[in-house]
Amino acid sequence: MSVRLDIWLDVACVFKTRSEAQRAIKGGKVDVNGENAKPQKPLKVGDVLDITRALGRRQRLIVLGVTENHIPKAEARRLYEDATPPPSPAEQQMLDLMKLAGPKRRHQDLGSPDRNERRRLRREKESGI
Repeated sequence: MSVRLDIWLDVACVFKTRSEAQRAIKGGKVDVNGENAKPQKPLKVGDVLDITRALGRRQRLIVLGVTENHIPKAEARRLYEDATPPPSPAEQQMLDLMKLAGPKRRHQDLGSPDRNERRRLRREKESGI
């Protein structure tokens, strides 16, 4: 049995939505068995996926099962084995620095933002900061 790559990435909860998976595939972020893939590429058990994530991090998945139907997240994680090597100490240090330099997050205990804060957040989002 085989299933479309974009559908499998969505069902296996690798990406949040199918359209997000399609965008990543079309952007060249997903390789199947070392080759660039298209969303309609049939995926079967034993295929190896290389996914480029944020900050240039590479994730390697080995397909253990295929299905087109949505299943609970706990079962979906059994559809693949994560064979991603752990980051080197230098990579880990760089990732930690990028997290610190990332966008400022609101503290959870503050409740919903007031009018001024909503406007500030909207301005930051629109400017791409």
